[in-house]
Amino acid sequence: MFNSSILLKEYNLKVTPQRVAIVDELYKNGHMNVDDLYKNLLEKFPSISLATIYKNINAMVEKIFLNEVKIPETKSVYELIKEEHSHLVCSSCGKIEDIMIDTSVLQSSLLKQSSFKVQSSEVIFTGVCENCQNC
Repeated sequence: MFNSSILLKEYNLKVTPQRVAIVDELYKNGHMNVDDLYKNLLEKFPSISLATIYKNINAMVEKIFLNEVKIPETKSVYELIKEEHSHLVCSSCGKIEDIMIDTSVLQSSLLKQSSFKVQSSEVIFTGVCENCQNC
């Protein structure tokens, strides 16, 4: 069973009610931008500020507990760290899905074409999800 408090402790992050709520929201929703997190957390913490959410998000990203996904032409979204994966983004509704793709073939190809040493990769595919295709 998922336990936010234990997970935060494993990453040496102080367990606060706000952090637990942020982690729970991300676990439940997968990918969220700060504005959506803020709206959802206001219900539970009416006095929470946007600055508090940014502060906590930044601390969790620094500890490599959260991953910032930078999607072109939209706000960054955040997700809990998991095994390496890529993203599918619907250009119509904005839905984001994880997809497991081995990027080692791409990295190998890059090594043949350049002396650049790749340390990490982030692949984002855009298209139209099944729901939007059927509308």
